[in-house]
Amino acid sequence: QVQLVESGGGLVQAGGSLRLSCAASGRALRSYVKGWFRQAPSKEREFVAAISWSGSSTNYADSVKGRFTISRDNTKNTVYLQMNSLQPEDTAVYYCAAGASLGQVASSYGYWGQGTQVTVSS
Repeated sequence: QVQLVESGGGLVQAGGSLRLSCAASGRALRSYVKGWFRQAPSKEREFVAAISWSGSSTNYADSVKGRFTISRDNTKNTVYLQMNSLQPEDTAVYYCAAGASLGQVASSYGYWGQGTQVTVSS
């Protein structure tokens, strides 16, 4: 069974850091592009970051460039999102996704996790 499970969310003060993890089950997902999206209340789901299978290519939303870093460990079939200098506007449910390209469009990703809540207090 193919599954993506996120962890690492929580409550943090502005300026703080969190690291999200996304563990994938099923060898079929091992070679996929992995990405992170987020959705704040009453807002559309938006792209955050993506990483190629090898890790050699990454793609970031302008809003997180220089603050967030995506990485992956293929031996553990896990992708990470290191989030630094968090701000209240980063508050959202963060979703892990697997797809075929480094695109920023949610429809490019065919597999999704259940999400993990990140709350940044001011």
